[in-house]
Amino acid sequence: MKMKSFLSCLLLLATCLVVSSVFCSCSKDDVEETPPATVTPPGGNATEEKDTHEYVDLGLPSGTLWATCNVGANSPEEYGDYFAWGETTTKGTYDWSTYKHCKGTDDTMTKYCTSSDYGTVDNKTELEPSDDAATANWGSNWQMPSREQFKELINSSYTTTTTWTTMNGVKGWKITSKIHGNSIFLPAAGYRDDTTLYDAVRYGSYWSRSLSTSYSCSAYVLNFNVLSFGSSSIVTSYNLRYYGRSVRPVRVKK
Repeated sequence: MKMKSFLSCLLLLATCLVVSSVFCSCSKDDVEETPPATVTPPGGNATEEKDTHEYVDLGLPSGTLWATCNVGANSPEEYGDYFAWGETTTKGTYDWSTYKHCKGTDDTMTKYCTSSDYGTVDNKTELEPSDDAATANWGSNWQMPSREQFKELINSSYTTTTTWTTMNGVKGWKITSKIHGNSIFLPAAGYRDDTTLYDAVRYGSYWSRSLSTSYSCSAYVLNFNVLSFGSSSIVTSYNLRYYGRSVRPVRVKK
């Protein structure tokens, strides 16, 4: 009788152990595992800096989104930094002798050249990311506008008549979408030649990423100004690559 009771106890204990094991296993499987702190994409970095730069959707056909401020600025009305075309850092002197992509003169271009009259021909007509001040300073989501993006920006079919105005006491140009009324402000930051800042307050000049189709020593810009007799204008044109000018980055809708 005692042996039967002992065997019954052993059977009951074994049953409890099996049931306990089953419940423990279910509990573990139901808990979602914590993902790794960092995930490294193929060929990428373990962590990526968060993009905090703001932009405005003007409803443009190309899907171009325009940044709210210049590279080097913290608000729309700040001038920000000045860059020679194809350079990604600022400097004290802007002339051919300090320009990265030539040998000291306007006819010795070493990169971005379509005519032997201006240097070594490579037929590159748009800045590579490594030479783009927007990409280099703000990250791969951003780049300098193309000439076509500038032309789209001031196309009267998509934006209202551009307006010379002020923001927080700073003069500049306001461009407003005809689609939904969003706008951007471009401060009249002037430009740098040699060691001097010229025409701030009355003139704005913004680099594109596009090389001039006529003169390889120049690249396309968006220029606006107020003339001495009170009229104003905003146009795309081209200027010498060594000048220090503003950069307003763009990105495209995904």
